[in-house]
Amino acid sequence: MDLQLKGRRALVTGSTAGIGYAIARTLAAEGAEVLVNGRDPARVNAAIDALGRELPGARLHAAAGDLSCASGAATLLDAHPAVDILVNNVGIYDAAAFEAIDDATWQRFFDVNVMSGVRLSRHYLPRMAAAGWGRIVFISSESGLCTPPDMVHYGMTKTAQLALSRGLAETTLGTGVTVNAVLPGPTRTEGAVAFLTAMAAELGLTLAEAEARFFSEHRPSSLARRFVDPAEVASLVAYVCSPLAAATNGAALRADGGVVRTIA
Repeated sequence: MDLQLKGRRALVTGSTAGIGYAIARTLAAEGAEVLVNGRDPARVNAAIDALGRELPGARLHAAAGDLSCASGAATLLDAHPAVDILVNNVGIYDAAAFEAIDDATWQRFFDVNVMSGVRLSRHYLPRMAAAGWGRIVFISSESGLCTPPDMVHYGMTKTAQLALSRGLAETTLGTGVTVNAVLPGPTRTEGAVAFLTAMAAELGLTLAEAEARFFSEHRPSSLARRFVDPAEVASLVAYVCSPLAAATNGAALRADGGVVRTIA
């Protein structure tokens, strides 16, 4: 299927690894011009090199910058003032007991996971509306609907992204712009593999056994019973970014392996 993304310019935040990298790869494979973002310029360049090897001829550009602060976002926006597609993917996560999460950590999670998308959307959304077309996607999480007790600070930011994406969608009446959220479940990112490897070593299990134990004990509602591949999330995101998804606006779309049991 041709997603009709040739000629579109996309910014994918936090795209040097994991879900963000997979999204950047899928958009580039569909012909979009992709801005690769991360805090470390060396990692951004390495990601661009890797993508270039996978996709010879892909149009890729570095957009390094720390989006957890207003100055970092401003620098990126000065360098790249216009895009057709914005994927707010950058985010951090961690497990911690609620009583052990201090104010600074709460603020850091909000700044990275929420305010990065606020600042970029505030800039790009009016420009998309003026151009008559645009796509904004927030990469939320099933944790935004079913907050894990050991990740309350993370879940809070993912719920905030759902409110933000729906609220912004309400401002797009008749503009040709859509704003949506995609909710991955547990995904086989570099961090997840490291977690499983440590778990397997501690318990004397194989990686497959550790994965099965994780879903049995921590995500028993999962229908997939496995970690989602980042490419599976990226496929949904790429479709939502395409002209083919013009009727999808203000939605929270799941790529969670069936973890969330509710229908709505």
